[in-house]
Amino acid sequence: MNKNQKERLKATLFYAFPHHMVSRAVYFATRLSNPSIVQPMINWFIKKFNVDMSEAEFPDTKAYQTFNEFFTRSLKVGARPIATGDNILACPADGTVSETGSIIHGNQIFQAKNHNYTLNELVGGNEAIASLFKDGRFATVYLAPYNYHRMHMPVDGLLKKMVHVPGRLFSVAQWTVRNIPRLFARNERVVCLFSTYAGPMLMVLVGAINVAAIETIWSGLVTPPRGKKISTFDYSDIQSTYKKGEEMGRFNMGSTVILLTPPNVKWSPEFQAGLVVKMGEAIGHFTIDEASITP
Repeated sequence: MNKNQKERLKATLFYAFPHHMVSRAVYFATRLSNPSIVQPMINWFIKKFNVDMSEAEFPDTKAYQTFNEFFTRSLKVGARPIATGDNILACPADGTVSETGSIIHGNQIFQAKNHNYTLNELVGGNEAIASLFKDGRFATVYLAPYNYHRMHMPVDGLLKKMVHVPGRLFSVAQWTVRNIPRLFARNERVVCLFSTYAGPMLMVLVGAINVAAIETIWSGLVTPPRGKKISTFDYSDIQSTYKKGEEMGRFNMGSTVILLTPPNVKWSPEFQAGLVVKMGEAIGHFTIDEASITP
């Protein structure tokens, strides 16, 4: 059996895997506060994934009461310089670029070879939001377990809406992305809409196996509980602005961020699949949309 056949077999078995039950067990385990359990977990993780603790605001592992506190650790001031310029996009997260490109045929987003999913599916069927990004741009960034797991604003933005879309929790590792159709449109996700100098901008925080919780700065813990219905939250009257580089959310365990922009955004030439990125790095530029709501 070759590599591709093995991957397809694993992907098939993943359909029957109890995604949410396993993830809730991880949620419980990563919030235990017994030092005799927590410290060995942290030390094993650092060694296993070669985590660079010199970047952390608190490099001493004894500063963390739970594994989740360690996993979502903050960084030292200045550890991630933020790209300057009103028309420059900063990378929203540490990770590896999975794919970037244009949203083709109005609503088709490229996942991997032979796999696309639709813009409408990604946003939970919200046609009003989907229509804002017709023929726009997308970028998918995968956060590995060893990455910094807080997400930050790529540009100044005025929060407009948030949509929580329940779903599965397939792994978002590259082998599953290659073998599970429409994966990002099937997994649980939190869709965050902003008005920016570039026009409307969307950050989609995609859940995955062992991602026991997704948080945003303005609402706290969004999931769990999982819920069974799509929930939409309107923040239009609150006028909450988040500056470029400011934290907007975090994954409690690793996953994927999908950034959607209007067509006036141009990705940097090197910002392509396979590139290892750091939060705050310049990833593209855009023509300032004077008609947009000023953040």
